[in-house]
Amino acid sequence: MTEKIATGDIQLIEQLKLGDDCALTAIYKKYWQQLYLSAYHVLKDKQACEDIIQELFIKLWHNRNSIEITVSLKAYLYAATRYEVYRQIRAGAATSDVFDTLVNLLQTPAGQNDIEYKELLLQVGDVVGTLPQKCREVYKLSREEHLSHKQIASRLNISTKTVENHLTKALRQLRTSLGTFFLLEVVFLLWRD
Repeated sequence: MTEKIATGDIQLIEQLKLGDDCALTAIYKKYWQQLYLSAYHVLKDKQACEDIIQELFIKLWHNRNSIEITVSLKAYLYAATRYEVYRQIRAGAATSDVFDTLVNLLQTPAGQNDIEYKELLLQVGDVVGTLPQKCREVYKLSREEHLSHKQIASRLNISTKTVENHLTKALRQLRTSLGTFFLLEVVFLLWRD
């Protein structure tokens, strides 16, 4: 379902198009924090997220005369932010921790009835199934049973360093096997309003 543009947002957009910088300030104050948090939820990089939001509002101001918003202003701004997050990931500017975070988010029950969600879990499961037995066991205890490194080490009678090594290997294999396209799918799936 497409959101309609709120009356207040319509007025802000009209004022923005007329070059009213107060309208830009009002839009910024209304949406910057939500946009920043949604970008940070994925990238986990304070500076990168601040840069994304700042650049978004600079572009909004520079393109104010040609901007056409047919959905809600909020949806427009979220889409622009999401696109920039995708770009950062595609360009490799995002840290490797982003991948780990997205895989962890995928393990939460957020959208378990969603067909796309189930398909992504199957892809992750296929890769996990190819891992060596001990590595697979450590990964599942960590991601599915949410045990700490110390708890896994105790249960399997191995050191916490060995647990960390197995998890690093598992995540590296997932990154290599699933690639950036998978990352973008996960970002899209998890970034729903």
